Amino acid sequence: MTQQEEIIRTVNELFIFTDERNWEAVRRCLAPEVLLDMSSMGAGEPSVLSGQQIAAGWEEGLRKLQAIHHQVGNYLVDILGNEADVFCYGTASHYYPNPTGQNVRTFVGTYNIHLMKSDAGWSIDKFRFNLKYIDGNKDL
Repeated sequence: MTQQEEIIRTVNELFIFTDERNWEAVRRCLAPEVLLDMSSMGAGEPSVLSGQQIAAGWEEGLRKLQAIHHQVGNYLVDILGNEADVFCYGTASHYYPNPTGQNVRTFVGTYNIHLMKSDAGWSIDKFRFNLKYIDGNKDL
């Protein structure tokens, strides 16, 4: 497997494990400290959090949803030694059946992800989502 394939696999695993709610595996994709920036969604200023804090926050925030689905692609990967920058498109769909019949909320945007390589492999140490739009039930 090439370095680029290893990097893309790490990014894909983060989203797949999130959809599977495998929070321990999500944590393993993340560096011990991660600069998390979800400010484009109104989630406050970027902040440095542990991988454990991020996984626990996502677990809590996504708990009530019946299904989660991330789809990412159009990868642009730049590697410089033991560091890599990844740009990709992404959508995230949240499904929660409710009395309104408006059961889905979809986030569409791009990601800027930075990874570091250690003896254990590649891990994400910077993660930024750039929201383009939200469609569906925004109050889901």
